[in-house]
Amino acid sequence: MEIEKNQLLFAKNDIFVSQFSTQKEVFEEISQALLDEGLVKKEFLENLMNREQNFPTGIDLSVVDPELPNVAIPHTEGEFVNIRRVIPIKLLKPIKFFNMIQPDQELEVKFMFMILNNDPDGQANILAQIMNFLTVTPKENLKEFFEMQEPKEIFDFLNDNFE
Repeated sequence: MEIEKNQLLFAKNDIFVSQFSTQKEVFEEISQALLDEGLVKKEFLENLMNREQNFPTGIDLSVVDPELPNVAIPHTEGEFVNIRRVIPIKLLKPIKFFNMIQPDQELEVKFMFMILNNDPDGQANILAQIMNFLTVTPKENLKEFFEMQEPKEIFDFLNDNFE
């Protein structure tokens, strides 16, 4: 089997493209798929939604480049997941999230990096890796990445550009 450098963070079959237009619908869709795979526990969805309500995860990327779409990095506590992985989710319709830095500000998000982490000490590390990817990857490449709609294309780009 070919070893991929980000095999611990990304998996080819865990890249999603969602047609849904609300946070709740997308969370339900992805949570069910992850539950079916045995990657999360049945309480995952409820805890994911509660945590997002109390600790918003929307990130305003206009500070990096005004042409980049906003992203969200939803996650919940490690006790509700069975693995350490990042689940990339391309949103075909923008979804409203509240800003992580300014929780009263609403953002339209077009891409999500859902963190699954059963290692409580590693959550900040994964978040830092995602932020590094968003700030270090050349802007033109990121713009192309955020336009991608094929899971394989998204996986290949992340596998090649994620440190």
